Amino acid sequence: MKKLKTFIAVSMSLICGLQASAKDYSMRYTVEPDTAGHYLNVSLACSGRQDGQLRLKMPVWAPGYYEILDFPKHLCDFNVADSEGNKLKWHKESKNLWVIDTEGKVDVAVTYRIFANERNVASSRVDSKSAFIAPNGVFMYVDGDVQHPVSVTYSLPSGWRNISTGLKAEKDDPYTFTAPDFDVLYDSPVLIGNHYVKKFEHEGRDYEFAIETPEGIEESGFEDCFRAIVSECNKMMGDVPYDKYALIHLGKGGGGLEHINSQACYTEGTYKFDSRDEWLNFLAFVAHEYFHLYNVKTIRPIELGPFDYDKEAYSPLIWFSEGITCYYECLILLRAGLATEEEIYKLLSGYMANDEPYEGKHHQSLRMTSYDIWLNFMNHDANSKDVRINYYFRGPVVGLIMDIEIKRLSGGQRSLDDLMRLLYNRFHKEKGRGFTEEEFWAAVDEVAGGSMSHVRYLVDNPVEIDYEKYLTPAGLTLDREKWLIRPASAK
Repeated sequence: MKKLKTFIAVSMSLICGLQASAKDYSMRYTVEPDTAGHYLNVSLACSGRQDGQLRLKMPVWAPGYYEILDFPKHLCDFNVADSEGNKLKWHKESKNLWVIDTEGKVDVAVTYRIFANERNVASSRVDSKSAFIAPNGVFMYVDGDVQHPVSVTYSLPSGWRNISTGLKAEKDDPYTFTAPDFDVLYDSPVLIGNHYVKKFEHEGRDYEFAIETPEGIEESGFEDCFRAIVSECNKMMGDVPYDKYALIHLGKGGGGLEHINSQACYTEGTYKFDSRDEWLNFLAFVAHEYFHLYNVKTIRPIELGPFDYDKEAYSPLIWFSEGITCYYECLILLRAGLATEEEIYKLLSGYMANDEPYEGKHHQSLRMTSYDIWLNFMNHDANSKDVRINYYFRGPVVGLIMDIEIKRLSGGQRSLDDLMRLLYNRFHKEKGRGFTEEEFWAAVDEVAGGSMSHVRYLVDNPVEIDYEKYLTPAGLTLDREKWLIRPASAK
């Protein structure tokens, strides 16, 4: 028995040692844009693994972009060799899983190419002037080990000068960036080229503007506006969850995507706007993406991280992550002094006016949009307004109602701001996780100091909203002909 125990102990020690050594490996990428063919040439040096197989996976979607994009469809010319250049055998087990027979070799070199010619914020693009790198569709991780450190070195085409990302470069190598895990790497898009760059410090943090089409940016006063947006958000939350933040604007196009250390947005291609309304809509867009680093990246439903990059992340609370952020983009501009109260009421009224024509409010609840977004993210069926609603429109309206009702039930002592701070501190800072749906609604009641079940009813059911019921006690009136909110005291 003593010999058996000794044998088991030695065996377990060896097994643990092998497991530890399997973890003790490095992942080093090199990326070189091919401007003529719209490709990214990718090389991976994986060193130190001592198991017989190397199983590499690529995500099929990007958090914040609620659509399966099947990034591996852009990959070609996959090859593997050992340190001496001898080719190694490999095969695929699924659309996004490559299995390599390492033949006992501890150093493996993988190469492949990514076709990069799409103009959306979740996909990569390479042209003669610049390269935008959306990491989810470029880098592979070892199956089951997303939390492993990784480094990336970018090789710039001749004549290109700038690399911009939310990650900080290595101290002695401005072309190499290290991430503590692949979640952080995937959350850090990159812009390479000769784009406009401006770096500055604000309230103890580093910032970088990376702008493809900077026409009018200096004259517009945009930097001061952005500083004001940042200051207002940070003041409200009382904490800043990054050391460096990169604002990446990609020229004319549509859409934006939030990240913990950056935002990547297509713009109008200029900072010269024809009207005050267009300028405010642009600032609201920037504020929206910035506030997402709180509401969705850190204040998050529990389903939104850690991520399974193989399949959809279903949550009943995406309406809150997106719709309430639309509400806060208005509050931020007002509090930062970038818009008047009248202008903010106009922005909020726009959401209400957009929501009203949707007959889908009789068929789909706001809660259900959180699940069905995976079906409807880019779905423009002719009957959309007849059977569906849009959480970007109804969400901020419910946000306004939540704010009003929290203030009413708490006797004016608390507001929606207090809910955001509670969720941030209790779940992100203290528990290091997101919140469940029931935890969310319990927190809503806690902040309000009473039951908010009547507001939950508006979320969970396909209903008409009785706007006057909530607006009138708050001293607001609604002109239903113009669909415009204003203070009841206003003439």
